[in-house]
Amino acid sequence: MGFARTCSVALVGVEGVVVEVQADLEPGVAAFALVGLPDKSLTESRDRVRAAIVNSGETWPQKKLTVGLSPASVPKGGSGFDLAVACAVLAANDRIAPSSIADLMMIGELGLDGRVRPVRGVLPAVLAAADAGYRHVVVPERTTAEASLVPGVSVLGIRSLRQLIAVLNDEPVPEEEEPRADPEGRPDPMLAGLTMPGGFGGGLASSLGGGTAAVDRPDLADVAGQPTARLALEAAAAGGHHLYLKGPPGAGKTMLAERLPGILPPLTRQESLEVTAVHSVAGILPPGRPLVDTPPYCAPHHSATMPSLVGGGSGLPRPGAVSLAHRGVLFLDEAPEFSVRSLDALRQPLESGHVVVARTAGVMRLPARFMLVLAANPCPCGRFSLLGGCDCSPTSVRRYQARLSGPLLDRVDLRVEVDAVSRAELIGHGRGESTADVAARVLEARDRAAARYQDTPWRMNSEVPGHEIRTRWHVAPGALHAAERDMERGLLTARGLDRVLRVSWTLADLAGHPRPDPGDVLQALQLRSGFSRGAALAGTP
Repeated sequence: MGFARTCSVALVGVEGVVVEVQADLEPGVAAFALVGLPDKSLTESRDRVRAAIVNSGETWPQKKLTVGLSPASVPKGGSGFDLAVACAVLAANDRIAPSSIADLMMIGELGLDGRVRPVRGVLPAVLAAADAGYRHVVVPERTTAEASLVPGVSVLGIRSLRQLIAVLNDEPVPEEEEPRADPEGRPDPMLAGLTMPGGFGGGLASSLGGGTAAVDRPDLADVAGQPTARLALEAAAAGGHHLYLKGPPGAGKTMLAERLPGILPPLTRQESLEVTAVHSVAGILPPGRPLVDTPPYCAPHHSATMPSLVGGGSGLPRPGAVSLAHRGVLFLDEAPEFSVRSLDALRQPLESGHVVVARTAGVMRLPARFMLVLAANPCPCGRFSLLGGCDCSPTSVRRYQARLSGPLLDRVDLRVEVDAVSRAELIGHGRGESTADVAARVLEARDRAAARYQDTPWRMNSEVPGHEIRTRWHVAPGALHAAERDMERGLLTARGLDRVLRVSWTLADLAGHPRPDPGDVLQALQLRSGFSRGAALAGTP
């Protein structure tokens, strides 16, 4: 009788659970049993592992073989357990010393010829291994760069099962043919496991900004006119605020939203790891870029379902658009065309910064700290604001605008009317400020906010709880009179007052003020309400 064990990782969302892979050989009729709540793809590993071992020149044990995945109560899926199962079987059959694999973490899929194929979710899996105290990880060679992002972990990248057996037995490592680029430009089949259908080149992933070079990004200078909307865009980037753009078709709403990621600061190291982990699990990690260091941009179509937005699906839930936009921008164009259920499902992640999805197969917690940008026409035909040009009935206009619920809009800090572009603005020779100029001011404002909150867990104004920003950081005397009056009149909720206060701090940071003055608060009120405030209001006690 032979027994051996090694370890792998089961992913639940973007969090990993260390799984002990045990192999037991006993005399009896040759059979292979795999236990421990495996899914269909994991159950099929019995055939892949058997063929990989035989085609690697090793002997398959003709005994009763039982492979257990512990803890047995955790659902497990995917092909990433193949390598650990194969090594556990070989160690139980005395081809490998059981002690050599007992403290190893192994992740990888096996081809029938013994080659090790890459799988999704390597980064969160290695992070889970490091948190559990493992310091040696074996991964497919193609994912070595991704696994090496985790500090304090020694990563061994291999091409085949033969190579791993030789390394574990201190034997000469056989040479394996290095993958070469296809002369006809066909995709590498070895990378198929890293991407989901509809990955880069089409579908949702094509709208993610992680793989776009800075030189290819659209420039803010291309937007004609719209000074108020540009200010709102800059304030949203500086403070991490949510934005609602409302105006007729062709006014530039989509152009503004597409240029927002370009003025955001680069991601920090921790933020990059968070974003990369989500994209790795989702199968949309940009090829050749193991670390996503730029804010992602996700723009799902208005036909997207609620599970595709917040996460879900059959079996264990998968990340949705709110998680794919983590630390970046989620843009909902034609927002009233989304289903009401889908829009209202955004209210919880807008407040908490994460999504908890419960299914019968398990509960998953996904990060979802994103900037929401909504764009909408004033009515179904889009010409409601133009005199005499709208064909919609008052009832249809009210019904269209009511699709964005009050509780959802109450969580949006900036609401801007984007007017139609005039002829002079469109054909004028002058261009607005470039993305680089605005990004520089945004970075300075972020630095001021970070210095103010250096002894706190927050870094942006939008992250500070309402009670804290009201009591710990005070505005100029009398600056809140106009906002307090709006609250007394029912024009502002308590949440709305806190959000006006956060935006006023962002405007003060952009202007270089030590604290918000009455002008900053009035401007924040104007950006939230969408209409201009009278100049006399500034001096009203």
